[in-house]
Amino acid sequence: MKVNKIMMHILATLVLVFFLLFIFLTIHVASDQAKYIYHPDRIIAETPAAAGLKFEDLSLKTEDGETIKAWFVPASKNGIPAKTTILFCHGNAGDIGDRIESLKTLNRLGLNTLIFDYRGFGESSGKPTEPGTYIDATTCWDYLVDTRKISHENIIIHGRSLGGAIACWLAAATNPGGLVLESTFASAPAMAREMFPYLPVNLFCSYKYDNAATVAKINCPLLVVHSKTDTVCPYKQGYRVFSAAKEPKQFVEIKGDHNEGGLNTNPNYQTELLKFIAEIENNNHRR
Repeated sequence: MKVNKIMMHILATLVLVFFLLFIFLTIHVASDQAKYIYHPDRIIAETPAAAGLKFEDLSLKTEDGETIKAWFVPASKNGIPAKTTILFCHGNAGDIGDRIESLKTLNRLGLNTLIFDYRGFGESSGKPTEPGTYIDATTCWDYLVDTRKISHENIIIHGRSLGGAIACWLAAATNPGGLVLESTFASAPAMAREMFPYLPVNLFCSYKYDNAATVAKINCPLLVVHSKTDTVCPYKQGYRVFSAAKEPKQFVEIKGDHNEGGLNTNPNYQTELLKFIAEIENNNHRR
């Protein structure tokens, strides 16, 4: 009898400890969600010049008073200035200085690129927020359309990882020539459930970044790209986004993990991207 009481006491203590730990972890994650979403670097280590690329160094003012750092990297095909411009929305870590290889690849493929840092990243002012990242992307879109006079149909919005959610939102708001979503996720709560499967994240996740819902609203051609061995943004989430989208759409499976795989290391992806853009350019020409 005495042994049973001791065991019950030990069990009750363990339950209390686990309950308190559960509460502590829930409060800790809920109170500091931004650190799981954004991992900015404030120092730009190199510019496109390091890859021998010509570029324009831009500082763009947002409607709410922030200054966004961006680079415009022009390209040409057989000596003729490129028709298509990629508006590149990068992932949740680092800054534009970490994307030189991507700029080099896009330039080699004959595509102009405008890449930018969200507020709080690199030399962009402010602090990152979900609404703020949408404003930053809109500012860059407006620069291409209003300042550079590039037609909507000649702009392809490209979003990688977190940038996929920002690119998807922008495409729904602007109707570009096309949208490319690389290694992205279904929504912020869906990613939170992957990261913290035992916490009630649906009750406290204040970020939406809802690709699966937003992609259903876009009317432009869509290319979704994902690797089955991506351990950061699971393949099933990328395919969920693809499934939610309307036609015309295409899914390309690539190889490699989240950080090492992608456009630079997958020649098949580069080929499919060029086919995707060529079809858009041909359709634009027939209009």
